[in-house]
Amino acid sequence: MTERSALVPVVSYARISADTKRDGHGVKDQHKVNRETAARHGWTVVHQFTDNDKSAAKLDVVRDAFEDMLKALKAGKLPDGTEIRGVVVVADDRLARRPGDYERFLDAFTHNEDFVFADAKQEIDLYNEDAETMGLIGVVFSKKEVRRIARRTRQGHRRRAEQGIPVGGHRPFGWKWDRVTLEPAEAELIRSAAQQFIAGRSLGSIANEWRRNGVLTPRGNLWITKTIKAMLGHARNCGWRELHGELVRDESGNPVVGTWQPIITPEQWMTIRALLDARKGKRLDNNGAIVGVLPQDYRDHRYLLTGILRCGREKEGGGICNKLLRVKTYNGRRPWGYVCESPAAGGCSGVGRRGDLVDFFISELVISKMEEAQFAEAEQDGEWSNAEEYENAKERLEVMTRQWEEGKVSNEHYFRMLPRLEKAVSRLRAEEARFKASAERRHARSRIDVAEIRRRWYLPEEEGGLPLSQKRAHIREALHAVIVHPSGKGRKPFNPDLLEPIWRE
Repeated sequence: MTERSALVPVVSYARISADTKRDGHGVKDQHKVNRETAARHGWTVVHQFTDNDKSAAKLDVVRDAFEDMLKALKAGKLPDGTEIRGVVVVADDRLARRPGDYERFLDAFTHNEDFVFADAKQEIDLYNEDAETMGLIGVVFSKKEVRRIARRTRQGHRRRAEQGIPVGGHRPFGWKWDRVTLEPAEAELIRSAAQQFIAGRSLGSIANEWRRNGVLTPRGNLWITKTIKAMLGHARNCGWRELHGELVRDESGNPVVGTWQPIITPEQWMTIRALLDARKGKRLDNNGAIVGVLPQDYRDHRYLLTGILRCGREKEGGGICNKLLRVKTYNGRRPWGYVCESPAAGGCSGVGRRGDLVDFFISELVISKMEEAQFAEAEQDGEWSNAEEYENAKERLEVMTRQWEEGKVSNEHYFRMLPRLEKAVSRLRAEEARFKASAERRHARSRIDVAEIRRRWYLPEEEGGLPLSQKRAHIREALHAVIVHPSGKGRKPFNPDLLEPIWRE
């Protein structure tokens, strides 16, 4: 037996594409085999490089351990100075699934002389040109097999999607492990969150409440705004089948209905998707119009009337300042207030009000307006004006396709007309979705219990009070803005007459 001091120092590399159990079991087994292989050849493993749950076939996946190993091979030593003289793997396809990666490995490996390499079957001389060629051929065949499996998998997913059959994977929130039967408690949470989001509550507020109540994702994590958004946006919630973020449609262009139990209506889901798509990465003005991209540190509003109050101080040339008021705090010395910014920031510094008093007065105005109107009187929704045009467009597309399949229309004519017909159908389908989404939002507002809103308005959110985002949604439904007029010099008693609400029609 060779003395340990004379053993050749090698590194062990292990990789697995999908660690479904999240326990690293696959790569641990590979390292065990590699240590046995090294011992069999009279080598010793001095370091293990591991890429767990990482594909070697995908261009967009960076294998950090693989890259670190290439650097170490080229240097002939590890970052701590430990000498290395070779590599052990279970099989070539653990190293590379693409020719480019295999060539980079060979370049790093052969940068030094007399390195050793072995897989579980045999020792291989990578300095031999024939071995290099065979290795590349193996990688090419491996890549071909990966593509064949991926293609077969995609086709299988497409077939199941068109049949409305759920796929495997993690349990979706709201359903049991069979992915068909509802989990009652979770389904009710989704139903409530959907209704609240349509009514104006923010995703962040919903996530905060779920965290306070200890609601966990199917993987056992706390909910955050991002996961709430993704969950509400799934078409599965309304019973429709989705694939790669797109609705799966039948030959008539209608959404494929899944075999699982739905939680919300298609109209509710379309409303949610319309809201999410309209606001995706965007910043909205007071009227809900998109005015720019959200900053990375965007958060929910912390005060009731920011973005709604405007300075009403008159300018010398006529008109008013009209600058949005911001919040100013006084470190507990006195209540916080809404103030106009300094001239350097585009304001005039001419208006300021005690914040809690303004919030209370405007809240009472809005609730009283809601009580007068009694939002419960639902608007009568008319028919969508382009419904007939949409049906005609779908029929023209179906007729044209059928005639082409029967050989009555030439390839040239069919493929020249196809993009135009598909574009028209897609445009009208989107219009129909927006119309239904708008109608659903009106119905959601019509079901509002104003007495319940008043009861919950001033309660803390932890005690069942309305979330701030929902209060702001009600205020924006009622008001364009509130003009705050100056009260004169010095401290004056709060005068609500100097608050001018600009009501929506």
